[in-house]
Amino acid sequence: MLWLFYAIFSENAMLLITINSFTFFMEFGYIAVYLLYATKKDKILTFKLLLLFNVFGFGLICALSLLLTEGTKRVHVLGWICMVFALCVFVAPLGVVRKVIKTKSVEFMPFSLSFFLTLSAVMWFFYGYLKKDKFVAIPNILGFIFGILQMVLYLIYRNPKKNEVAEPKTQELSEQYCYDINIAMPKQNEGGGNEVFEAHSAKDQTKEAMDVPNKV
Repeated sequence: MLWLFYAIFSENAMLLITINSFTFFMEFGYIAVYLLYATKKDKILTFKLLLLFNVFGFGLICALSLLLTEGTKRVHVLGWICMVFALCVFVAPLGVVRKVIKTKSVEFMPFSLSFFLTLSAVMWFFYGYLKKDKFVAIPNILGFIFGILQMVLYLIYRNPKKNEVAEPKTQELSEQYCYDINIAMPKQNEGGGNEVFEAHSAKDQTKEAMDVPNKV
């Protein structure tokens, strides 16, 4: 909206008006879809932010620039304001960059988005340079730098190393978790007479049971 307002008062800025008009309707569609599926709490917060920035903030900028400035001075004032907000937009992904470095994962930073943002920054820089419009060219230098940074990080962390956890053997687990409990087991003597009892530990019995398949 700010760039559209700036382009209205700039000379030969039909391309800025066309592109930013299309962007305005696209952003309006994004917000509409978000509000359609957002929770009630998120909807209330979004409406508050829209009223604060898009209605009150933008309205205040428009009113002050129309009342207090005119001609070339108005274009320069609006240009500086647009440049500041454009720099904020390009700096915003630093939070995602920090998260990528911390987690060593590019899950929240798709390569296609970084690539096209970088390409857009390059195109708009040359547009501003050729039109001698510093308010368009300067912010996109920073956008190009951060775009390259994001793509480099993507190439570094695109294949995260997975920690391989070795599964302990069943026999080792049985030896680790079996308690050494003595159990009295009945056993007949050689004469077939009275029974005697022989004590075995549960741990020994488990090991013997596991050794049977190996002997067969």
